[in-house]
Amino acid sequence: MTDEPVLLSDDSGGVRTLTLNRPHRRNAIDRELWAALREFLAAATRDHDVRALVLTGAGGAFCSGADLTAAADDTRHPLDKLRDLTEVALLLHELPIPTIAKVTGVAVGAGWNLALGCDLVVATPESCFSQIFTRRGLSPDCGGTWLLPKLVGLQQAKRLALLAETIDAEEACALNLVTWVVPAERIDGYVKDLADRLAAGPPVALAQTKALLNEGADRTLREALAGEARAQVANFATADVPEAYAAFAGRREPRFSGHWNRQPPSEDPACPKQ
Repeated sequence: MTDEPVLLSDDSGGVRTLTLNRPHRRNAIDRELWAALREFLAAATRDHDVRALVLTGAGGAFCSGADLTAAADDTRHPLDKLRDLTEVALLLHELPIPTIAKVTGVAVGAGWNLALGCDLVVATPESCFSQIFTRRGLSPDCGGTWLLPKLVGLQQAKRLALLAETIDAEEACALNLVTWVVPAERIDGYVKDLADRLAAGPPVALAQTKALLNEGADRTLREALAGEARAQVANFATADVPEAYAAFAGRREPRFSGHWNRQPPSEDPACPKQ
């Protein structure tokens, strides 16, 4: 045991990396770590300098789920315990910036569902995954029953949840539960490049896009189209749209800020000259 914090936070170039830091327990999440995740995710929501977030684990594991040994010493009512978990899952899902799970080693139970709650998942060939809950006499939590059917369909979701099988990164990728599988020696650089690209993007447009995609899974086409129209109005109100067109005309990379466009251009940005 050490006196190190259970959650490490590092900022670089608009990217915040949160590292689960209980390697002696393969980053199993106890009460202290749930509280830290809730605090740091809420802070990222408010910090406009943070443009992308990476969630990972220390010591060669992503997360082995909730720490059941620590839970035995927690005398709170189970509903109070689950409230911590629920708040973290919602904060992660609704975070208005792009999120990446960098998975090395195991991602099990609530740990896997934390990874699935991110927008993109990068794993190594050595990574393995399990909805381990039924082996512990439990049912999935941390959003798993909502996320899995949307990602893999109802039948595969039932297979993963009911049988609690362990699958490797290749199968997880084939099931659309992992976005990319990258060799272990390359994953740090791969995720850094990916996060930097997201952090350089238009923050308002990325936030609108993420929200629309998340909401669209439960909407009719009519509702989705109405939401898209409202989002596009918000996008045109930023300085990023004229900046994108100016960069296109100037054959340079755009410099997105997400700032409100107080001085709209004289020409309609929806009709740029080619």
